Order: sequence, then structure tokens, then C-alpha cells
Amino acid sequence: MNRPIRVLVAKPGLDGHDRGAKVVARAMRDAGMEVIYTGLRQTPEQIAEAAIQEDVDCVALSILSGAHNHLFPKVVQLVNEKGGDDILIVGGGVIPEEDIPGLKESGIAEIFTPGTPTAVTIDFITQNIKRD
Repeated sequence: MNRPIRVLVAKPGLDGHDRGAKVVARAMRDAGMEVIYTGLRQTPEQIAEAAIQEDVDCVALSILSGAHNHLFPKVVQLVNEKGGDDILIVGGGVIPEEDIPGLKESGIAEIFTPGTPTAVTIDFITQNIKRD
């Protein structure tokens, strides 16, 4: 890949806390990735549209509100419907361990919970994006 990895960092739903997303976004940027941050309170439709318009390699969803079981799969569905089935989608935030298998079955490649080192997230994205 001759260009930097492009990552869309998004906060779906009504979650109004984005400190963790900003920390991860900055670490990704410092690792040489191009990062697009959508801001707070995005709908799954807005996130999917931005992912396609920005031609990203990865969508990194962050949620703390507890609505992950509804919002994460919806983003996956909409991204795929818009032709982005080659886009890696990962999630992070306060997500109970028992919810992780279902999220992975829905198309989320990996879930990163609080305390995960940013290097782990960056390494996962780097190793799992679909390269041109």
C-alpha cells in the first residue's frame, strides 16, 4: 500500500463522551494513519455515508452508551449495502464481554475494551485491512 491507512473514527448514537475516541484517533494519526473524526452523536447512516465518501480502509466505532448491540451491526449493514464490504470495521468502548461474540458475528472484526493499549488497536488495523 503506497498511501497511509485511512480510518474513520465515529461515535454512533447519543453517546456524548469522546475523550477515548480522541485519544485513539491521535495515536492512529501519530502512527502515520490518516484519521477522519466524525464528531459526536452520529447516526449509522451518517457514519456509513462518510465511510464511503472518504474512501476509508477502516471504520473505528466508539461507544459508551450501551447501545452497541443495535448501532454497531446497523453500521456494518449500511456500509456493506453501500458497497463498502471491503472496509474493516472495529469497535471499542464499554462493552460487556458477553456481547462481544454477537458483535463479531454481525461483522465487527474486533472489539477493544477500556484499557486496551492503543498500539494493540493500531496493530490489529494494520494487519487486517484489505490492501489494494
